[in-house]
Amino acid sequence: MKTISVKSVNISKEKGTVKKPVRIIELTHQGVSGDAHAGPWNRQVSMLASESIEKFEHQAHRKVRPGEFAENITTQGLELWKTHPLDRFTNDEIELEVTQIGKECHGSSCAIFNEVGDCVMPREGIFCRVLSPGILQKGMILNYHPRMFRVMVITLSDRASAGEYEDRSGARVRELLQQWFSENNRQHYVHYFLIPDNPHKLEELMEKAKEELIDIVITTGGTGIGQRDFTPDIVKPLLDKEIPGIMEAIRMKYGQKKPAALCSRSVAGVMGKTLVFTLPGSVRAVNEYLEEIFNSLLHMIYMLHGLDIH
Repeated sequence: MKTISVKSVNISKEKGTVKKPVRIIELTHQGVSGDAHAGPWNRQVSMLASESIEKFEHQAHRKVRPGEFAENITTQGLELWKTHPLDRFTNDEIELEVTQIGKECHGSSCAIFNEVGDCVMPREGIFCRVLSPGILQKGMILNYHPRMFRVMVITLSDRASAGEYEDRSGARVRELLQQWFSENNRQHYVHYFLIPDNPHKLEELMEKAKEELIDIVITTGGTGIGQRDFTPDIVKPLLDKEIPGIMEAIRMKYGQKKPAALCSRSVAGVMGKTLVFTLPGSVRAVNEYLEEIFNSLLHMIYMLHGLDIH
């Protein structure tokens, strides 16, 4: 487990000004008590690594005091800009969740920008919201936890579950997930299930995914109009919100050349804190559908967790 040490804790009463080091800060569900940036929003607490400050010192040819970049917490031990939204920092009391990497510079209203002509905070500072409040002071250690995304892949096939042939569509989903998470430098774990075309077993797994706060559920198979095609009929009543545009766009894109694609009844939606996508049961369809889903998947994840990141 990676850790960071707190080099300084800092507060300012007004926005756009440098923050002054203090002995302790109190983290509440609004942010840093007494700080100008506290409030019911995503950028409650700002953090900047001394590793970033040291690079800037070489450029500016002068020492930079903690808080000059208007960061609440000055750290050492990790290049914070390499973290990601939804990662967390914790100790026995405090829990902070990363909500944003960098920001738009205040420019002429930024104290250090006016002096030096540059500011590192927009590039390498990070912002967090407080999940568990507590007291923080210089010398304390915070543990870094990269977000582990949990995905459930469910293949519905009587014949594949009976061992008559290999489940190639489920395998392809897992392969493409591995590629996508790797490209986005995010950690993930896949729970894989191969079940027969049984509506009760599918419903049980969907309920399990909701209870266990699985991030993403992807099913393959059972989205057509045949007698054994029931996946959308089981999934849709379990959704809190449907996301119709994704599947409509996919059907229209591929249906222009392959009219049979328009027969798919695939659905996408939100079930609690879980994103759900039902795909047809062919490898080609998995490739086509996931290519489109991946274009907006990270945005959907952030939206679901209340992060307005574009």
